[in-house]
Order: sequence, then C-alpha cells, then structure tokens
Amino acid sequence: MAGQIGLAGGEEFRAGCEDMDREIIRASGQSPAKVLIVPTAQLTGPAKAANDGTTHFGALGGDASALMVLNGEDAQDPKFVERVAGAGVIYFTGGSPDHLLSVLRNSPLMEAVLQAHAAGAVVAGSSAGAMVMGSMMRRPSSGGWLEALGVVPGVGVLPHHERRDPEETWLDLKKSAPKGLTVLGVDARAGCLGNPGGWRVVGSGNVTVYRDGWQVFKPGESLPAVV
Repeated sequence: MAGQIGLAGGEEFRAGCEDMDREIIRASGQSPAKVLIVPTAQLTGPAKAANDGTTHFGALGGDASALMVLNGEDAQDPKFVERVAGAGVIYFTGGSPDHLLSVLRNSPLMEAVLQAHAAGAVVAGSSAGAMVMGSMMRRPSSGGWLEALGVVPGVGVLPHHERRDPEETWLDLKKSAPKGLTVLGVDARAGCLGNPGGWRVVGSGNVTVYRDGWQVFKPGESLPAVV
C-alpha cells in the first residue's frame, strides 16, 4: 500500500513543527521511523539543514540520518540510491526549487523514492521540497509555471502562504495558473498530509485551497475530495 505524502509550507524543523512531524512519523508505520533528510534544495547550507533535520526528527523519536545528495551526479550514485530502500520517511528540505527539480527529474534517486513510497514510505517536502511534488510548479524568479515531478497530480503548491492575501492571490492565479490546476497555499510550519482525495491539515498554520475560488482550512480539518 502506498505511503502518505506531506506538503509543508516552510520553516521546517523549527518550534511549531513538532505536531506536524509527529504525524509524519506516525504515518510511516515504523517504530522508530527511519527518517532520511535530503537537503538537495539548500544551496548555501546543506550540511546545516541536514543536521537541523536529523536533530529535530531524532528528538521526536525518529531514527534520522542525512542523505547528502547535492547534485545530479549524487542522484545517480548507487551509494545514495540504495539507502532509500526501507526508509519510513523521506524528507526534502526547502531551498531552491529549480535546483531540486533539476536534480531529481528522471534520476535513479527519484525512482527509488517512488518505489519506497509505493511500499509505504512517507514522502515529505517543505517549501521547495513541496513545490516540486506537484504536477506544476511556479518559478519564484519569473512567476511562470513549469512541469514538476507529478507525485501529486493536478496540484501546485505555494509555500509560505501566511505572507499572502488570499483574494489577491486568487485574482493572480485566475490569470496565471494552468487551467484545471488546484493550488494549495500552505502556511509555514503547517502542511497537508495524506494522499490525493484524502488530505488533512497538520501543523500550526492553515492551508488555502484555490479552485473555483478560495477556502481556508485549519489544523485538523480535511481538504475537499477534489484535491
């Protein structure tokens, strides 16, 4: 049975993320959960991001370690790819979504991640890590949309959504977003956890769903089945 997916809005591994990340650990079905922190997106401080993640999940009871895949060559390297098998949680940090997408697309590493997910692992990402999981991704630099990994079909993710005005965002999306795309505006330290058609809001912030208008969902609430 396929595992769940976590789409977090940013500021990962900080105070306020504990409840969300306990839910992610619980969803893995492992005790202790084998957690892999993948800091690929973090261009300026991947070692710190990995250490923050392993410390954070370790404090929550996880068996956490870093998978230091930093570039396309690493994503081809069997020594990294083989470590994905048996993981309960595979967590991609924030950083550069363009870099993360370029490294993961059509890589042996991503194939291994999808195989682990099919076997029950939770695949989670924060900010850039969540953006690349949708079918389409909005590029921060240009505002344009491009094809992403499609782990979550028909969905695009806008992280750090607590900074946005929903009505202004909706007016913008009506003009810019690809037709038929459901966009999830995810606050920092919050996320969606589940699978297509069965998501719930976790963490300490809200999720705004943009589809034929917009609607805000609070922690503990379920998203519409159309997502």
